[in-house]
Amino acid sequence: MSDARNKPLHPRTRGVHHGIRRSQYGELAEALFMTQGFHYDSAEQAEARFIKVGPDEFIYARYGNPTSRMFEDRIADLEGTEDAFATASGMAAVNGALMAMVKPGDHVVAARALFGSCLYVLDILQKFGVEVSFVDGTDLDQWRAAVRPGTRAVFFETMSNPTLEIVDIAGVAEIAHAAGATVVVDNVFTTPVFSRAVEQGADVVIYSSTKHIDGAGRALGGVICGTRDFVRGVAEPYVKHTGGAISPFNAWLMLGGMATMDLRVRAQADTALKLATAMEGRPGFARVIYPGLASHPQHDLAMRQMGSGGTMIAMDLQGGKDAAFDFLNRLQIISISNNLGDAKSIVTHPATTTHQRLSDEDRAKLGIGPGLVRLSVGIEDADDLLDDIDAALKG
Repeated sequence: MSDARNKPLHPRTRGVHHGIRRSQYGELAEALFMTQGFHYDSAEQAEARFIKVGPDEFIYARYGNPTSRMFEDRIADLEGTEDAFATASGMAAVNGALMAMVKPGDHVVAARALFGSCLYVLDILQKFGVEVSFVDGTDLDQWRAAVRPGTRAVFFETMSNPTLEIVDIAGVAEIAHAAGATVVVDNVFTTPVFSRAVEQGADVVIYSSTKHIDGAGRALGGVICGTRDFVRGVAEPYVKHTGGAISPFNAWLMLGGMATMDLRVRAQADTALKLATAMEGRPGFARVIYPGLASHPQHDLAMRQMGSGGTMIAMDLQGGKDAAFDFLNRLQIISISNNLGDAKSIVTHPATTTHQRLSDEDRAKLGIGPGLVRLSVGIEDADDLLDDIDAALKG
């Protein structure tokens, strides 16, 4: 989009306008090109396109589509990367980015505090002959000890799921780049609104667009952001040939979500801070974990990296699993679900859902106890949510 005033546009403006491709009809809304194939004017044109696809040319929806390309252009612009490739889900993005760049004998260093499905992908890498070393993501000394010359990549969640640990992106990137490693980050909890990952040294940024980008719990999607060489030369060939590309319809939904994402996420983060502040020290909670609270171990780092505590809160209930289940079952406004980043507030019990495949010992190492619940704060009124939480606590 051209800038008539010759000044940088605010991310909120770019989230509405950037990357639009209009048809000959001049539609105002983003067009949905719900097609898997594309017409060629001649056999010669088809041959030429399969040899080299132009910047606004397409051959098959698994390889690219105008609607998907609008989404890719818009998220890359907001994230500050040269390019992006949209995938069928966030896990398709994680799998695609990591599998495409490693081979047997390569070495990857990862933070141990990861979503269960991310750990599963790393397990697969190990089965295929990739050496994976796990570290405490918050401890730079452990990163220094684990990363070695020839390490192919480092991988971590910038804010971990579900205990909300903050990893020092710049610190890890300095260690990784000195060894020639690529820095791959899962940025879902940080969100594109608060992200400065590329500026702080990340090379590849992954999102599950199912979360805050869609923001309405409607569809699966993911995206790999990075340099054009990585996105088009490394990630895209793997993802498009293995079938992990996004549906044009889902990409269209993501574009609609991006128009309101900045407003939604900032409102959610404001409410999360109010809730966390009010809940801290309340009877019934052994601890309240929120990066926006001064009590959070990486509070200063979170403020430097994000400028916000984000939209997620973790609460450890006194009384373990029984207390956590009683609390969840009494909630009236907040829904029980394993999704997050929705306009609706959502709560889950990680030990029995998202992280249930881990052993008790591994969950304990990550701080995922039987009383821990994860709250994804929506756009509801803060007082209504707090009343719901208080009523659930009192029984």
